Amino acid sequence: MRAILNSIAAGSLLAALAIAQPPRYTVTDLGTLGGTYSYGYGINNSGWVSGGAATVSQTGGVAQTAFLWHGGQMINLGTLGGPSSEAGGPNLFGESALISETSVTDPNGEDFCGFGTHLQCLGAIWDSGAMTALPTLPGGNNGQAYWLNDEGQVTGFAENGTRDSTCVTPFQVLRFEAVIWGPKGEVRELRPLNGDTVGFAFGINNKGQVAGTSGLCSNTSLPPVNPAGPHAVLWESDGSATDLGNLGSTPNDATSVNNRGEVVGTAQSPKDGTLHTFLWTKDTGMQDLGAFPGAVLTVAPCCHTINNRGEVVGFSIDGTTFNSRALIWQGKVPKDLNDFIPAGSPWYLQSAASINDAGEIVGWGTINGEVHAFLATPK
Repeated sequence: MRAILNSIAAGSLLAALAIAQPPRYTVTDLGTLGGTYSYGYGINNSGWVSGGAATVSQTGGVAQTAFLWHGGQMINLGTLGGPSSEAGGPNLFGESALISETSVTDPNGEDFCGFGTHLQCLGAIWDSGAMTALPTLPGGNNGQAYWLNDEGQVTGFAENGTRDSTCVTPFQVLRFEAVIWGPKGEVRELRPLNGDTVGFAFGINNKGQVAGTSGLCSNTSLPPVNPAGPHAVLWESDGSATDLGNLGSTPNDATSVNNRGEVVGTAQSPKDGTLHTFLWTKDTGMQDLGAFPGAVLTVAPCCHTINNRGEVVGFSIDGTTFNSRALIWQGKVPKDLNDFIPAGSPWYLQSAASINDAGEIVGWGTINGEVHAFLATPK
């Protein structure tokens, strides 16, 4: 009888371990808009994917045009008149948040979008075939929109009219604040923590909670090129801010929040100076989710890298070769997503950028010598 019970217990343990292991995935190439590269940034629970892709005229890996992908078709969302844009979201209704260049040169010479053109950068919302620019804060010229919830609230950040000669981001003249745009496009500031002067926001859940960063213009650098600041923040729906703490050092950046109020982001480890992914909950505070072996950077990036089941995705960069690999977390252990796709696959998955509640993952990787957006679907 004891042998039977031991066998049953062992079988139950193996079953539990099997469930805990990441699943196997099939990988779909989302294509491009006629160019040679594309990036997948977001996915909703209906399998709609957002991102940026090269058109025939776009080269160099930075210039891109926002797209939505569904059912095998990539939809070109266009721009606000400038050469480049990129899309985040989409929400349940297929609405998408965007950042886009206009055709207007920034009056202060700033490069707010990070595309290297020094054109005005604006947040926008795409809905039912139309793109609408979102307003900036009074005195500011630029904004960026990254994610939106099913209530139509959009989060990102925008300049205000305060000049600051200490700004660490190259060419940046004005301060910037995290913001929420309402369903009708109205803009509301999310104030930095006490003592701070700037901030930016990335993720938003259906309760209106927002994940982002707060700091000074002298120690906070702008997305999308190098997002970093001293304080990871969770803003509640009423605008009140919570400092999520740290692992003993800086920077600390909150990137995503699910509907349970669980937050993931990036924090520097004081042990070796490398960047680790963290998970924050109201009950446990900030927990270190560790680093991939040999990596100098292990990140759960903007803006929806934790789903409502608590599954986390991201990427790491190796400290020797600077190779990037897509990751999925098993508990507190980051695993290489490439280990869970078919053997002999032509894909090498470089970054996982978003995961939905079905466990579908989007990001980008290399296939046949080009960087393409991918959709990884659990088998």
